[in-house]
Amino acid sequence: MTTSSSRISRAPAYSRVEMTQIVLPGDANALGTAFGGRVMQWVDIAAAVAARRHSGGVAVTASIDSLQFVHPVRIGDVIVLQSLVNRAWRTSMEVGVRVECEEEGDHERAFHAATAYLTFVAVDHQGKPREVPQIAPESDEDRRRYDEAARRREMRLGERA
Repeated sequence: MTTSSSRISRAPAYSRVEMTQIVLPGDANALGTAFGGRVMQWVDIAAAVAARRHSGGVAVTASIDSLQFVHPVRIGDVIVLQSLVNRAWRTSMEVGVRVECEEEGDHERAFHAATAYLTFVAVDHQGKPREVPQIAPESDEDRRRYDEAARRREMRLGERA
């Protein structure tokens, strides 16, 4: 952690989460593929843990910008959700989540199944927004995600107007 003005700064890696799930029959539709809502639930949990790590406390989902399903996930597949905070503002954070899938019986090869971007707001015990640490990008990839998060935020705020 470093200090910039009066706020703490943390590298994106500080918030990194990897969560693994196996797709069970109760998670799937009649075609044997995972319900989109179930994958969305897992995405929200992985993102919430990253936001909590970064902010040092409770953070609530404010929005899901996009959740793009790239490839179907089937019963028996193992999915690995990777999340981290891309950028932080005063009380809010953008968390990116990438979902990879290992087909049943082939954990050596994974494919990209989904991507999502969520916004979280850190709150205190009374549910009031509280300040969060800044993000300090350390690599070119961190900087790319940091810059893209700012563009997505501008689009979100533009949609409100």
